[in-house]
Amino acid sequence: MNEEKQQEQMIEMTASEMLRNARTTGRRKREIATIAKLLCIREDFLTALEEGNYRIIPEDVYILGFARNYAVELGLDPDEVIAKLKRELGMVSEETKEEEKNVQPKQPIKINKELFLQWYKTSFDYVKKHWVWFASGAAALLVLILLIALLSGNTKTDTQNVANNNDAAAAVVVKEPDFRYPVREKFEVKNRKESRVVLQAEKESWVKIEDARGNSVFSRVLVPGDVYYMPANDKFKATFGNVGAMDVWVDGQLIKKLGPANTKKSGISMAPDALKSVGFAD
Repeated sequence: MNEEKQQEQMIEMTASEMLRNARTTGRRKREIATIAKLLCIREDFLTALEEGNYRIIPEDVYILGFARNYAVELGLDPDEVIAKLKRELGMVSEETKEEEKNVQPKQPIKINKELFLQWYKTSFDYVKKHWVWFASGAAALLVLILLIALLSGNTKTDTQNVANNNDAAAAVVVKEPDFRYPVREKFEVKNRKESRVVLQAEKESWVKIEDARGNSVFSRVLVPGDVYYMPANDKFKATFGNVGAMDVWVDGQLIKKLGPANTKKSGISMAPDALKSVGFAD
C-alpha cells in the first residue's frame, strides 16, 4: 500500500520536486555540493533544477542535459523526468499529448478461409488444364538465365578485381585512441568499430551532432572523461557549447583544438578529411 501511495505521489510531482525528493529522502540522503563535484555541474544549476527556477540555466538544451544526468545519479527514470520537464517548459503541446492517448492499435488482418480455399482450387484447376504452357514458360526462363550467366561470366572476374582494388584503396584501419583522460562513460559504442572520429570531453561541454538534413542524432552534456563515437559518415556537423574543452581524435590521432575554451561553435564538419586539415596536436 505504501508503494502504491509513493507511486501516486511521484506521478503528481513536478520534475523539480522529483529531483529534490530523491536527494533528500530515503536511506541515502545526499548534499548538492557532493553531487555537483561528481557530475561536474555547478551547485547553483542543481539548486535551480530542484527549485524549478530554470531561468538561471542559459539554454533549454542545458536544462534537459543537466536534469537527465542528475536524474540518473539520483536513481530516477531519466526519461520520465525529461518528459515532465518538457511539458513544464512547454516543449510538448497538449494536442500532441491527446493524439498519443487516442492512438488505436492496428487490427489484425482476417483471412476468409472459404474464399481462400475456393481461390486455391480454381488456381490449381487452371494450372492443371494448361500445364503445357507453364512448362514451356519455365523452360524458356531457364534458357534465358543460362544465356545471361554465360555472357556475364567473361567480365565477372575483371569486375571483381577492380572492385577489390578500389575497396583496398578506400579501406581505413580504425584505431582506438589513446585517450588523454580516464574514460568515464562511452556513448554510441555501436559505432566503435567503424568510427574514424572520436570525441572526449576534457571539461564539461554540451555536444550536438546533426545529419545532412539538420536532424539531431545526438545531444548531451558531456562531462570530463566522456567519450562519443561518431557515425561513419562525412555529412555530419557538430555544435559544441565549449569547443575548447573537446579532444577530437581522427583515425587514432589527436588534432588541434577546434576553437578557444568557453566558446560556443556551430556547423563544424565532422568529415575526417576536413578535421585533418586543422592539423594534428603536438
